[in-house]
Amino acid sequence: MTKSEFIPTIAPLVVKVGKNRGYHIFSPIIAQAIIESNWGQSKLAKYNNFFGLKCGSKWHGGSVNMKTKEEYSVGTLTTIKDNFRTYPSVEAGIEGYFDFISTKRYANLKTSMQPLEYCQNLKADGYATSSTYVNTLMSTIRKYDLTKYDGVTVQVAEARAESTPIDKLVDEVIQGKWGNGQDRKNRLHTAGFDYAVVQRAVNERLRGWK
Repeated sequence: MTKSEFIPTIAPLVVKVGKNRGYHIFSPIIAQAIIESNWGQSKLAKYNNFFGLKCGSKWHGGSVNMKTKEEYSVGTLTTIKDNFRTYPSVEAGIEGYFDFISTKRYANLKTSMQPLEYCQNLKADGYATSSTYVNTLMSTIRKYDLTKYDGVTVQVAEARAESTPIDKLVDEVIQGKWGNGQDRKNRLHTAGFDYAVVQRAVNERLRGWK
């Protein structure tokens, strides 16, 4: 598989399998495949493992031992050797990713409704040790316009998020138009806004009024 063939090959499979499994967001997964497999050119990708999936204690399929780098402390990479899963086909490798995240540990990925939320949950769940993992995923998503694989709802939400000035949104939140507490968080996420960023701006505005 060449670099130019990678997204056209991987993306439809991610969407197909992901939808069948009940997931809503696919752009971060495609970005993961790009990053983890170096566009399908890594040694591990030859075994149809595009996500750097390690064997773990519950894996009973094929495996290959390879070197990898982990960032156990910020800014310091440590080279280790570990056993990684192997798959018989590209689609099996995609299915394998969803099998891997189907555990309780990654349950919040299935309820993620926006790319940033998915990436943040992925990092929080301990999928990768890289301190820049969320930023790298989001940069890849934006650079290659991967949200087009997330469906119309996400695209409309993102368009709204980009076109709504933060000051106007802060005004609406303070006026109570977005609810309170968890309800506010859910509604902002659904509309495509980063709750943490919005709430920080609201808090700064309110402090300025004191």
